[in-house]
Amino acid sequence: MFKKFTESEIRDSGKLKSSDQRKIRNAIADQYPLLVDHMEQIMPKKAEIQVAKCEGKINVVCIEHVPVFYNVRDGPYYPTLRVHHQYPFCMPTMRVDAGAIKFVLSGANIMCPGLTHKNVVDELAAKPVPNDTPVAILAEGKDVSLAIGHTCMDSKDIIGVNKGIGVTVVHTLRDGLWMSPKLEP
Repeated sequence: MFKKFTESEIRDSGKLKSSDQRKIRNAIADQYPLLVDHMEQIMPKKAEIQVAKCEGKINVVCIEHVPVFYNVRDGPYYPTLRVHHQYPFCMPTMRVDAGAIKFVLSGANIMCPGLTHKNVVDELAAKPVPNDTPVAILAEGKDVSLAIGHTCMDSKDIIGVNKGIGVTVVHTLRDGLWMSPKLEP
């Protein structure tokens, strides 16, 4: 989604009314209940919140021009990798084997065999994840996420079927959003 993202793709950006800010904060708090205690650090009430509307109906929520969350149309909010690195407990995680890392970093979707490799399948079986859930992707043997995506099937189906796309990747390290620490149109 952000593979070739640049600031020139921002069509509109503006400060939100306080009622719209509350709606976004509440939507994020509902979606990520583990972040409720940390919302004041992530999205301070006194800070200026903007939404950068980009091509492809992507909305990037920025705090003083720093991207913190994004969504597509009215879909679920995803934290940026910078936010996830600060609060790694905020969303479910899935681990890929070492052979899939270079493909994930290039923005490829994660196939089921990359999630069910013998070195990572036990973790997947221990933490069931439903279909269409935002997840953070970690590399085998690492504790820092390298991508954010959403599941295309639940974890039981990923293990059972073991074919097809398991996770659709939407944001990775070194993509356009990662390389743009501030968005100032």
